[in-house]
Amino acid sequence: MSDDSSIHRREFFRRAGLAGGVLAGGSSAQAQAPGAVSIVVNSADELASAAPVLWAARELQQALTDSGRTVNRRERPEDAPADEFCVIVSGARAAIAAAALKAANVIAPDDPESLVMLTAKVAARQALLVCGSDARGLVYALLELADRARHPLGSRGPLWVGLPVVERPANEVRSVMRQFTSEPLDKPWFYDREMWPHYLTMLAAERFNRFHLAFGFGYDSLRQVSDSYLLFAYPFLLAVPGYDVRATNLPDEERDRNLETLRFISEQTAARGIEFELGLWMHGYQLGSGSHARYLIEGLNADNHANYCRDALTALLKACPAISSVGLRIHGESGIAEGSYDFWRTVFDGVKRCGRKVEIDLHAKGIDQTMIASAQNTGMPVNLSPKYWAEHCGMPYHQTAIRDLEMPVEGHTGAGLMTLSEGARIFTRYGYADLLRDDRRYTVRHRVFSGTQRLLLSGDAVWAAAYSHAYRFCGSTGADLMEPLTCRGRRGSGAPGNRLGYADASLATQWDWQKYAYWYRLNGRLMYDPGTNWDVWRRQMRPQALELALAYASRILPIVTTAHMPSAACDAYWPEIYWNQPMVTVARQNPYSDSPTPRTFCNVSPLDPQLFSRMTDFAEEMLKGKRSGKYSPIEVAQWLEDLADSAESELGKAGEQQSAEYRRIAIDVKLQIALGRFFAAKFRSGVLYTIHTKSGSLTALGEALKAYRIARDVWAGMKESASAYAADLSVSDRFDERGQWTDRLALIDADIAEMAHGAASAVEDPRVLAAVTEALGRPKRTMAHCRHVPPPRFKRKEALPVRIEVMGRVRSVRLYYRHVNQAERFESVEMELQSGKFRGTIPAAYTDSVYPLQYYFEISESEEKVGLYPGFAQDLANQPYYVVLRG
Repeated sequence: MSDDSSIHRREFFRRAGLAGGVLAGGSSAQAQAPGAVSIVVNSADELASAAPVLWAARELQQALTDSGRTVNRRERPEDAPADEFCVIVSGARAAIAAAALKAANVIAPDDPESLVMLTAKVAARQALLVCGSDARGLVYALLELADRARHPLGSRGPLWVGLPVVERPANEVRSVMRQFTSEPLDKPWFYDREMWPHYLTMLAAERFNRFHLAFGFGYDSLRQVSDSYLLFAYPFLLAVPGYDVRATNLPDEERDRNLETLRFISEQTAARGIEFELGLWMHGYQLGSGSHARYLIEGLNADNHANYCRDALTALLKACPAISSVGLRIHGESGIAEGSYDFWRTVFDGVKRCGRKVEIDLHAKGIDQTMIASAQNTGMPVNLSPKYWAEHCGMPYHQTAIRDLEMPVEGHTGAGLMTLSEGARIFTRYGYADLLRDDRRYTVRHRVFSGTQRLLLSGDAVWAAAYSHAYRFCGSTGADLMEPLTCRGRRGSGAPGNRLGYADASLATQWDWQKYAYWYRLNGRLMYDPGTNWDVWRRQMRPQALELALAYASRILPIVTTAHMPSAACDAYWPEIYWNQPMVTVARQNPYSDSPTPRTFCNVSPLDPQLFSRMTDFAEEMLKGKRSGKYSPIEVAQWLEDLADSAESELGKAGEQQSAEYRRIAIDVKLQIALGRFFAAKFRSGVLYTIHTKSGSLTALGEALKAYRIARDVWAGMKESASAYAADLSVSDRFDERGQWTDRLALIDADIAEMAHGAASAVEDPRVLAAVTEALGRPKRTMAHCRHVPPPRFKRKEALPVRIEVMGRVRSVRLYYRHVNQAERFESVEMELQSGKFRGTIPAAYTDSVYPLQYYFEISESEEKVGLYPGFAQDLANQPYYVVLRG
């Protein structure tokens, strides 16, 4: 689908012509009758005989055998009987593939990781040719056939291909990050030699080409540390000659086991054609006040710290030669003061000394040119990983602007270790910042934190495809996705037990990642190709109504994140299990410290304040009768209500099933439906309460209370679904990230009780009553039809004319534009109507820049009817602005 696609989901399914089935794990469809198959791999074909390809061929052989077929391995198609179907595995440039491709008039892509599958007659035998531009492309093709065999859909067998299949990757890097943050919760999966082959095979099948295993993410500072296992990772993995450094209470045998486990995981990863990245997020070692950890680091001091880290990193890379990238958190939360360039130069040198090419992946918070240059001076490839939508996950585009709290203030310096990331480089904290300049000599891929949804299953094909487009923004190379459950047990809150958090043991999967198999499939396959056929995920999620129910429900929390962000830190804000922020007064126990003052619900900033309005601002607009074009909290509430209704309707159509798979999905969908209705009602209540505080309206206060009580009742109704989960689903030691849904009701009741005591005026202004009616109603944004063709490129130091044709009578059109640099604010210009078109110009002085340009239009039909163009499509899956690159 294209970047601006807005085809309705039902239309996608109609076009695909897919029938309903049963939940993944079985199929009502009849598979192709079993028969003998030869898998042909010529050992003289260097590409086809590469180790990962041979591994994938064995996976296909096993899948076909399990489906009842007799499978043989052959060197040449001529070796197979004339009536035996052949799967010919070949490099795209090999003679056998070249001839078949030419006969079919198919051109194989040269792009890395590309593949072609087509039926052909080879050596007088019916055959399926599977060829790739490289080993990874061949692996993907073979695993696709294996997946078809394991999840049959429709009457055709897994080896049937109609029109030739030609696929190439949209995103160069498609990464998943798993983090070790809790000794009791994470040791079991870390040591599980049975799990890793299954997990990594799944990643390869879903076309992730990088696995990022990270240590040291458990804490953001070294104060009050209770679980320090693998926090400062080196001494937990190896002894470094020349240094008497060790972790107390850690037997040498366990340390050696840790290193051997890391080597095993990295080698198993590489054997499947996947890059392995090692994340080292903590380089501080001295535990601060309030810490009571079992494992302390001995033998380090200020004099040997940097050299030890350098030599330990070199030794680690030599001990695990399958590591191809090292991820480093280089801001103050690493335990190292920002501005410690000499320290990091020494650490970077540890990568260089390993004797092979290893990427240096720098977490972008607090990054500056000195740090970038220090990494580049090693001669190693350098990547920067900025956060996508802060530490959460918003809608499928890049936020138009960051919050005012993150905008740079001249002369401001941060405190403690955070002098840059809370000072001059504060705008690097939660977005792509100023990193997307077009003359950069580093790559950029976006790191997607798991703060919005950490436990509940999510999956929506339309939005997954849109995210895939967003990860390529302005030449970005892809994304690094933090898995669900990333934060479970963080900051010492873990305890032995089920990492999935189920109280009902019958809901647990053998391995935690299996619950999220659909999440992996959608994200991996659609990052590879956002136009992937629907049958790829329909094999795993049936019936169609259940897929739709989950899809609609999965949009709810990312919308909440985008429109309402009381804290950008995932260690404070958890919309999935929301700690209620009061409307009336600032709470004494308030986790939302990075929020505008007063820190009340109605005053919270959106995470994209350029396109969304906060409650206080929108209420002011209604009372003054003068609107901006921003999306209002009432529009957002309506989106949430509609999505909740649609999800509930589709879930009803799916019917009741007793399987654990169905129950897991249904429980999580119901919880997300309730969250949508809760936030929708509270958003309406917040606008109404703000109208009351600004006008004294008794009517507004009464309606605010009604809406809040609706929200409260919705939350109370979550009890049945919430009972499937344990009483404590901790993702941190903070008070607001402990417990679960049933704990939060008392906070809501207390705020409602305080609101009920509000003072009110007896006089009701007509404009106020109209605002109340609007806040309770169903908003409908209607826009005049527009025609606009974006300029293909712009030339530096040349003015860029922008034109838009608006059908119908409008009062004015304003052009908003900005460099693709989040440290800057938007400029705007009133456009002039000439010859039926509105015309504006981005000045030559502004195009004298190393950054692409982005822009959108605000169209005013009257003071009270203002909209944005392009704005959001019906499915909310498009980029709501234009981007122009330099020519």
